[in-house]
Amino acid sequence: MWFRLVPMLLIILPVYARQPLPNDPDTGLAIDSNWEQVRAVCTICHSAKLVTQNRMSRQAWLDTIRWMQKEHGLIALNDLEAPILDYLARNYNVRGHSKIRSRRRNLELN
Repeated sequence: MWFRLVPMLLIILPVYARQPLPNDPDTGLAIDSNWEQVRAVCTICHSAKLVTQNRMSRQAWLDTIRWMQKEHGLIALNDLEAPILDYLARNYNVRGHSKIRSRRRNLELN
């Protein structure tokens, strides 16, 4: 019995693991742990589309948060920072999206 079940599981589990997460119908954010914190904090100032259209490493997300704090008055996230970064790095990262740039290149100013 087990010798038939194991091969079947080896086929089914990888397919199941690759299924995309459902998205919140209001924001388009992937419904995953900490998504509600991301929705609550990020959509105060901008559309969730700004999050979902970007793909960045954890460090790049952190750099973006620091830039928003410095240039746009984003409050200190304190205990929410790590869960938000975990969510962004897990769901909107560059892995597997090598053809997607996180944003356009800076304009050359003459």
